[in-house]
Amino acid sequence: MFKNINLLVTFECAARHKSYSLAAAELCISQAAVSQQMRQLEQGLDTKLFIRKGREMLLSQQGQIVFESAQKALEIINQGLSQIHQEEIAGELTISSTQAFTTLWLMPRIQSFSEQHPEIKVRVVSSSDFDDLKQAHIDLAIRFGTEVVKQTPRSLACEYFGETKVYPICSAALADKLSLIEAKDLLKTWLVTLENPRAYDWQTWFDHTETTDLSAHTKWTQVDSTDMAINAVVNGHGVTLAVPYLCQRQLDNGELVIPIPVSHPNPVKRYMVYDPNSPRLMRSNVFMAWLKKEMS
Repeated sequence: MFKNINLLVTFECAARHKSYSLAAAELCISQAAVSQQMRQLEQGLDTKLFIRKGREMLLSQQGQIVFESAQKALEIINQGLSQIHQEEIAGELTISSTQAFTTLWLMPRIQSFSEQHPEIKVRVVSSSDFDDLKQAHIDLAIRFGTEVVKQTPRSLACEYFGETKVYPICSAALADKLSLIEAKDLLKTWLVTLENPRAYDWQTWFDHTETTDLSAHTKWTQVDSTDMAINAVVNGHGVTLAVPYLCQRQLDNGELVIPIPVSHPNPVKRYMVYDPNSPRLMRSNVFMAWLKKEMS
């Protein structure tokens, strides 16, 4: 019978990250300690678990078997421990999402949640990356796009909760001034885009509208996040692609408009990512129920 479960914990972490240094950071031990424990495990099992390829640590065939078994075993242990240590609803909850979503959608509504659940102390952090929830001490990540499921570790829950179409958005004054009626009319002004638009780029939208003059367009403004893009167009600078719920108030009062009501072929899918064995799960469930209701 295998007796040193700590070696399996370290191995699972190193295999998941494909890195001794990242495993050391998560486990709060030295990289040398991780390396030593992996040598102990390989000697005890009398097999090679890792294969080094350049700077990357890959699993051998035997290592993959041990990794899958270790994840299942540790999952069962974590489930049992979480039932014992489940925290009550009252307490702190850390939520992560993109800068645009936290700034433009969540923070204007956080008072509503706090009034309904004053016992929950919400901590909000913004990040556009697929952060390691455990390492970053995040209880719930609200994520968007086409890569979320692929980027989410199997140990985490990834719950889909809807999608929204993306449209070109600009100020009403600019739309009137330039007579923005057809897709090609948008080429009269600045196109505001994210530096990394991923699936929501202008080229795909123009291709979808069968507009072919984009390659000659010279008026571009690049920004880091969608809230910056919306701030630009609110002040009359060009057109951006965005989901309407990020600027619904300005659309409702007529400050912003959707000049060409043709959506991008890729809708923005929404997901809630969390640890199903977290001791704060009851607290997260309260927030997730509120979020789904608000966005339905």
